[in-house]
Amino acid sequence: MTQPLDAIAIILARAGSKGLPGKNTANIAGKPCLTYTINHALHSTHIKHTVLSTDCPHAAQIATDLGVTIIDRPTHLACDTATIDDAARHALSAVNPPPSTPVVILYANIPIRPQDLSDRALTLLSKTSCHSVQSYAPVGKYHPWWTVKLNSDASVAPWQGQILNHNIFRRQDLPPAHIPDGGIIALTQPALNLQLHNIPKGPHAFLGSDRRAITTQLGQVIDIDSHIDLIVAQTILENQHPSPTC
Repeated sequence: MTQPLDAIAIILARAGSKGLPGKNTANIAGKPCLTYTINHALHSTHIKHTVLSTDCPHAAQIATDLGVTIIDRPTHLACDTATIDDAARHALSAVNPPPSTPVVILYANIPIRPQDLSDRALTLLSKTSCHSVQSYAPVGKYHPWWTVKLNSDASVAPWQGQILNHNIFRRQDLPPAHIPDGGIIALTQPALNLQLHNIPKGPHAFLGSDRRAITTQLGQVIDIDSHIDLIVAQTILENQHPSPTC
């Protein structure tokens, strides 16, 4: 049985960040970072309702100006030890949509993601009736087979196995490997609410057991966690929409 497509998007934007304070509202190519995620949700075909979970007054004002519902995030869900699923559950309970409504979790610190990303994830969620769908990007040159251990004497040892670099020295010869890029999490309410049976406990239990993937290419999703990320996103967005010349 397929799942319904019309979803609620929960955008997460807490005020604090140890790595890059204020990243969710930082100006990138003339707009607050958060604005790009809100516009993504508002222009996604299968997202019918968008809310922002935040403890940041600036973020709340940005979202209000764009017509987005604000969910005030309590302090204990806005600290750096709070989990994303706890914050998302809090927001979901405040809105209380029909139980069959799928949920999209979007991070406010991602100004660049393909416009069809949420629709692709929701289509796969509906088609397969799985528990969750995440977006994954290829790891590129940071492949696990090229990961090593550095010993105290500065000697290098394989991270896994006995052969350093798996004896592969050309990137093209590495088997495909992907990593979650943070662009999208689409999931069912039973999964988010930890109502599924026989799911091992752990920080990813809210994703359920049947987890599927959609893929992006390198650079299609930019996650702002450092000043370098800001520069990269600024450059990409300025090249997508160059300033008019006199």
